[in-house]
This record gives sequence, structure tokens and C-alpha cells, in this order.
Amino acid sequence: MPQQLLRVQNFSVSSDGIAAGEDQSLDRPFGHVDPGDLFAWAEATASWPYRTAPGGTRGIDDYFVRDFSHNIGAEIMGRNKFGPQRGPWPDHTWHGWWGNEPPFHTPVFVMTHHPRPSFTLSDTTFHFVDADPQTVLQLARQAAGGKDVRLGGGVTTIRQFLDAGLVDTLHVAVVPVKLGTGLRLWNTPEELLDRYHLEVVPSPTGVAHHLFWRR
Repeated sequence: MPQQLLRVQNFSVSSDGIAAGEDQSLDRPFGHVDPGDLFAWAEATASWPYRTAPGGTRGIDDYFVRDFSHNIGAEIMGRNKFGPQRGPWPDHTWHGWWGNEPPFHTPVFVMTHHPRPSFTLSDTTFHFVDADPQTVLQLARQAAGGKDVRLGGGVTTIRQFLDAGLVDTLHVAVVPVKLGTGLRLWNTPEELLDRYHLEVVPSPTGVAHHLFWRR
């Protein structure tokens, strides 16, 4: 049976390594950072799933957007990716940022110290798990039906899994903008080269796609 990989895909950071801002709120999912600074490269592609008008770019950026869901059977995310609340849930009315049609189409495991009942929207079921990365990954692999598991973020969660040595491949899109402050994936991508091979694929849009795989 092929190995089930844990994959980070299409994770966007600034040229100074920042993936999200501080002071997240309901009105500002990425805190003080404008998400357009990080995701314009993907939103401009022909394959962007929320595109409402015809057209869009092709090429390498579009390839990575199309590849986002390929062979993915489950997703892991941190609580701050799921919503802006902290601490115990005041109630269970919050169902994520994505409305009634979440983009995942798989089981999603939300890491939180405050579990709540699972629920399903469309073809996505959210499970809330208070456990270490190894245990959460085991649960996600069991639910993935033999397919790979995507580690969706946010940046703190990705760092947890990197520190635990659990990530098999990473695709990080480095966008040509400096943000200065925020939640940082790295100071420099060379920090990962003791554990990963790296190939950088430049895009005409100015994005540098960093592809990491285990040594």
C-alpha cells in the first residue's frame, strides 16, 4: 500500500516569512495582514474555485491551484484557522469561515483544547480533537481512506508538525511583498534544509514556489 503523505500545499508567505497577521478577529481573519497580499497569485488563476468570471491565468500558478485537492482524503487545521474564538466555545453556532459549502470535501480535524461535537456541512465533516500532532495525524490517516492528508495551517500548527518531524512534503508560495510583523513560518527557508530537499520554481507573477521533500 502506498505511503500516506502529510502534505502542506499552496501555503503562502511573504518574502520575510510571514503567513498571517496578529489580532485576528471576525472581521479580519488574517489579523492586520491583507489576505490579498498573500493570495492574489492564486485568486488570479483560471482554476481558483471561487472565480465568478471567465478567464484567469494559466501556467505554474494555475497548476498548483489545480493540484490542491489531488489525492487528499482528510485535512488537519488549527483552531485559529477554523475561527476567531479563543477559549471555551460560547455556543456551537460558529461553523467556520466558509459558509454552507466548505472547500475541503473531506473530513477535517480541528486541533483545539476545547472539543465540541462534530458536524457536517455539504460533503465536509468537522471533528474537534484535543490531542498531540501524532495522534491527530493518526486519526486523519484513518479517515483519509488511503489517500494523503493535507496540513492546512495556520502557521503555528504547521510549525508544530514540522517540529514533530511529521511533514512529508511542503509547497510554500513566497510572494514578493514584505509584511514586517506577524506570524512567521521561518526567517529563511534554509532553516529546513537539514531535513528537506528544496527546489524553487519561479513564476512570471513574481511568486517563488518552494517545494520541500524529506531527505
